[in-house]
Amino acid sequence: MKHTITILVENEFGVLTRVAGLFSARGYNIESLNVAPIMDATVSRMTLVTRGDERALEQIKKQLNKLIPVIKVDDISHAIHLEREMLLAKVVVSAESYDALIDLTDQAGAIIVDDHIDSHMIVEMTGRAEQLDLFLQQLEPFGVVEMTRTGPVGMRREAKGFSVTD
Repeated sequence: MKHTITILVENEFGVLTRVAGLFSARGYNIESLNVAPIMDATVSRMTLVTRGDERALEQIKKQLNKLIPVIKVDDISHAIHLEREMLLAKVVVSAESYDALIDLTDQAGAIIVDDHIDSHMIVEMTGRAEQLDLFLQQLEPFGVVEMTRTGPVGMRREAKGFSVTD
């Protein structure tokens, strides 16, 4: 089963290595990982996606909580939550395909962040993974030169926050 885990950690050198090492030592792959400081710059929020059974993930959560720089751990997979990813794609564009590509990005809710009418275009889209997958399929006929995705970031859909003080 897929698990999306949010982790608050002290924003210090070596934290990412410790967390990744914990997963590696137990034979679990990290499918995606996002880390960025929260409003309190001394704390970072990690969003980590992995796959595994409930029992093993419960052990990983316990081990994560034992790491000194880890402040809080939450597996949001079973909670009502939102997940979003961001995609950047560089696409071949010509004078003939330009209007069709503009129409496609508008329909998908994507934005053009770099535009070279007789060369390439870089588009950005944020949404659920399935939306990004579909958009990428629609871009393929134009010729995708390069793409990158963030992997999911997520949070619970409830009034209570996930912070150091909660």
